[in-house]
Amino acid sequence: MAVDARQILAAVLTVTVFVMLGNMIKRDHFDSILVTIHETSYVESASEQSVVSSSRDGNDLWRDDVSSLKQCWDKPVLEESDQSEGFVTFSLTNGPEYHASQIADAVVVARYLRATLVLPDIRGTQPGDRINFKDVYDIEKLEQSLDGVVRVARSLPAKISSRNLAVVKVPSQVIEDYLAENVEPVFRSKGNIRLVTYFPSVNMKRTETKNNLDSVACLAMFGSLELKSEVYEVVDSMVERLKTFSRKSNGQFIAVDLRVDMLEKKGCQGNGASKSKSCYSPQGIALFLRKIGFGKDTTVYLTQSRWDDSLDSLKDFFPKTYTKESIMPADKKAKFLNSQASEYEKVIDFYICSQSDVFVPAISGLFYANVAGKRIASGKTQILVPAYIPDSSVSSADFLSHYVTKKNHFAYSCYC
Repeated sequence: MAVDARQILAAVLTVTVFVMLGNMIKRDHFDSILVTIHETSYVESASEQSVVSSSRDGNDLWRDDVSSLKQCWDKPVLEESDQSEGFVTFSLTNGPEYHASQIADAVVVARYLRATLVLPDIRGTQPGDRINFKDVYDIEKLEQSLDGVVRVARSLPAKISSRNLAVVKVPSQVIEDYLAENVEPVFRSKGNIRLVTYFPSVNMKRTETKNNLDSVACLAMFGSLELKSEVYEVVDSMVERLKTFSRKSNGQFIAVDLRVDMLEKKGCQGNGASKSKSCYSPQGIALFLRKIGFGKDTTVYLTQSRWDDSLDSLKDFFPKTYTKESIMPADKKAKFLNSQASEYEKVIDFYICSQSDVFVPAISGLFYANVAGKRIASGKTQILVPAYIPDSSVSSADFLSHYVTKKNHFAYSCYC
């Protein structure tokens, strides 16, 4: 029995129409979700989501086009005969985002004064929250890296009382003129000092002023501070687990600095109208990542230690969203997650954010600035700063950190 060609054509057209209608219904249902970000709400249209889905090459989201940089500082050697008899002491405070800067400033001051640098203790934000330097960082690595640059002592001589030390405050990225006017006279008068670094700014932008101590600062900030093996192994195991969860994206994952307690602080409260904010909510981060093309199979690590209900909106978009609590080895939680020393949690976050394939700071500040520096030093420059996106005609490259696109981070003074 002969088949009419017109009947065949009609049947094909009918099936095609039904398939198109089905796709339209599904897409319209998915994209009718109302998303709220800092009191600014809008509905994604089906056409917007279509552009996001079709215009993204998945590799572009992860690609790191900047080639690895090489250190461009020389190790300055100090003659033993130039050493003074005095000591410089200090503490590491407020978390790992401060530590690299505090180490750098202390080494710079000790080098300038020809003094002996005493290894610091580590103090948390809560009174009595204190741990030894050797519990977090590798003492031998620090001593080896600074050998010949400054003399390092593990403790003050017994004859010197730490209570009688003159306290001297210096700004982060301190320069020689400041040391000559404000620090050296006190040191010459008192013989020993206790250093306190303060931060006039929460960024780490490079300055055009050339400093004879730049090489010392670069070496101290990027070449002296490493985790002790036990802490590094915990970080490494968590990174490997995140990579395992990310098989569909070649083991690549995003780290987002998002802590609920920080979002509730005054510095994060805004009117929600600005296109550039200092903090982004879980909903805002979810929408941002989705708008620039990341799909639901993307693995996301949050610096939030334990799950909070406010994070559910992010997990709805990205089911593979994890906190330390869910991926830390069970036998390590008692020491690194459930102990009173919250410094361990901050250190783990800092180093996972430094090693992730993409870093997204939901909160602006020094954590973002110093993670950026560590990433620039290792060539991991895929740092995406979130923003409100009114449409979908964007690329992830549009949101690269200015630290990278303008090369205005202090790290670019050290690597070239």
